[in-house]
Amino acid sequence: MSHQMTDTRPTSPDVEQQQQQPSPPPPQQHAGDSSSHPDAPLAVAEDLDFGEQNDDDDPPTPRFMQDQGAWKRWKWVPYPVRKFGTSAVRWIKGPPSPKVWKIEPFLPVVQHAPLRLVDRFISQKKHKFLLYLGYAAVWIITFAIVMWRGQVASEIATWGQPQDISCGAAYWSRSNQCGLNGVDCRPFNGSGFAFRCPSNCASYKVLNPRAVGDQEIVYAPLVVGGPPDPANEENPIYRGDSFICGAAVHSGFVSDSYGGCGVVSLVGEHSNFVSTVRHGIKSIGFDSYFPLSITFLPGIECEARDTRWSLLAVSVVFTTVLSLFTASSAVFFFTTFVGIFWQVGMASDPPSHSSIAGLFSDILGKFLPAMFCAWVFYDKMGVRRTLRGLTAQVEKTVLWLGGCWVGALTNYTFDFIPIQRLSGHDLEQQPGAKAALAIIIIVLLVIAVGQIWSFRQEGRLVRYLKLYALFIVVILIFLGLPSLSLRIHHYILALLLLPGTSMQTRPSLLYQGILVGLFINGIARWGFDPVLQTSVALQGDSQLGSPLPAILAPVINTTLATITFQWKPAPGPRYDGISVLVNDVERFRGFFDDDEEGDHFTWTRENGTDANEYFRFAFMSGTTSGDYTKAGIWNTDLEWVDMQPGPSKIKARDVARDEMQPVPRALWKRQ
Repeated sequence: MSHQMTDTRPTSPDVEQQQQQPSPPPPQQHAGDSSSHPDAPLAVAEDLDFGEQNDDDDPPTPRFMQDQGAWKRWKWVPYPVRKFGTSAVRWIKGPPSPKVWKIEPFLPVVQHAPLRLVDRFISQKKHKFLLYLGYAAVWIITFAIVMWRGQVASEIATWGQPQDISCGAAYWSRSNQCGLNGVDCRPFNGSGFAFRCPSNCASYKVLNPRAVGDQEIVYAPLVVGGPPDPANEENPIYRGDSFICGAAVHSGFVSDSYGGCGVVSLVGEHSNFVSTVRHGIKSIGFDSYFPLSITFLPGIECEARDTRWSLLAVSVVFTTVLSLFTASSAVFFFTTFVGIFWQVGMASDPPSHSSIAGLFSDILGKFLPAMFCAWVFYDKMGVRRTLRGLTAQVEKTVLWLGGCWVGALTNYTFDFIPIQRLSGHDLEQQPGAKAALAIIIIVLLVIAVGQIWSFRQEGRLVRYLKLYALFIVVILIFLGLPSLSLRIHHYILALLLLPGTSMQTRPSLLYQGILVGLFINGIARWGFDPVLQTSVALQGDSQLGSPLPAILAPVINTTLATITFQWKPAPGPRYDGISVLVNDVERFRGFFDDDEEGDHFTWTRENGTDANEYFRFAFMSGTTSGDYTKAGIWNTDLEWVDMQPGPSKIKARDVARDEMQPVPRALWKRQ
């Protein structure tokens, strides 16, 4: 038995010096001493037999000795906390023998079959490279042919070739851009043009509130009106600010699934727009009149189909075959990234465009910086580690490639989530957004726990905790910057979360594919929007916070059918005029220095008008209007109903661009 027991706990220098000093010789016993005397000293330790011991039976080092060692500078921390911290650090560092994750495929005979087939018939690398080039060329040519055929639409007699318009195209420009009395949007009738709509326009919604009478419409298609008789679809009439494609789908002239073409015609002023539910769209009712209305000419023969679904089928087939028959992680990733990027940008979720040439130029400008990001993903952020050496061809195709397509098609796959933009303003105003965000955060936390455990097993958890700590510090700095707001876009979310998938596990395959798809969708559709944006850029159609006019009790003349408004003075010299909307059309713009019309506004109801009229008021600073009041109503009984307190959620003039695209003047044709 060894009598030397080594204590590995840290000790103070004094204790170490004492241990190094030679032990004094044991006292010699005299003949007269009795070894059985109870007070007799022990001569040597070898005379004692403690039985078999090991290092685990070492006596504990006293706490004061521990405090004088490595923990001396942390002595102020309570011992239980230090003990927990030591255990946490030891756990984070991982097991003594880290495990590198490697997917062992289910049914390897089946999943390895495509690779064996390629090696059997094409064994040389040069031939494989030539086959890859030919395959990519066939993919590009097929995509181009299908897209070209989709651009062909039959010519409409007397109207010519249908013109491509976006889902948000409308005749009446909002934000008062039609000018006083709508003069900049004339003519109101006797005009029209042949149009062609893409598919999926029924899901195109306004993301900022729009005023329709005393209603405020948001997160719904802006389609006001419909067929006057709910029992049939004949003679549909829509307000002029309605989305043309949405109205065409609602009226049945255009298919939402495949798009289509037709002829839209201006029919001038119309009143009493009926609300109906048709073809997946619930239109908005409006019980008053509007100076510009549209309808669709019946009996038009036009053949045109949106080829985005055909192009999607082509791209899915080609990427699936590539995934099954290649073992190269670089070939698979970069080819798939390029193919899905162009599929999203040119077909599945293209940005607003007026021509295919303009769309191609837009996507090409985004493509080059996106490819640099793809290289960073592959070489620096873990995609190579996840895909290299992976021979589970079917699982790679289903999990990684399938997840990538799901993320790239977020306008379809995640459209049910009631979060359009991840900003505080949208979370406040969109129903169900907060609950959806809470569920998303819970799901992300569960995923994070699984990824943390996997990283610990590989012994790489400390490195990634440091990385995400740096991310958090940067985000906190951004949040603290004055006059700027942090905006988490699609591509930013992918950049933040992608490093957490850099391991070869089945969950990581799925997560990584979805995140790469999110990045592709965000860049191809919206581009590299800034992470930090000013309050004006984020404001969109929200209120400016400007003062609202205080309207005095109006004077109503029932004999002449007139109503006269006056208001209290402006709160300061910044505001020098007032703007008045009647039925969502600007009808008055007066300045306070005008002695004749600067202090009042008189409106005369036209003879025979039997409808409510809606009035909104806003101060002006030069030619820019501030927030409008909510709508006050002059009803059919010539009685005034005061507006509710607070601003109306409509955009003031000249603040920022919104999602509505006015119809170009070049397309307007006289009938």
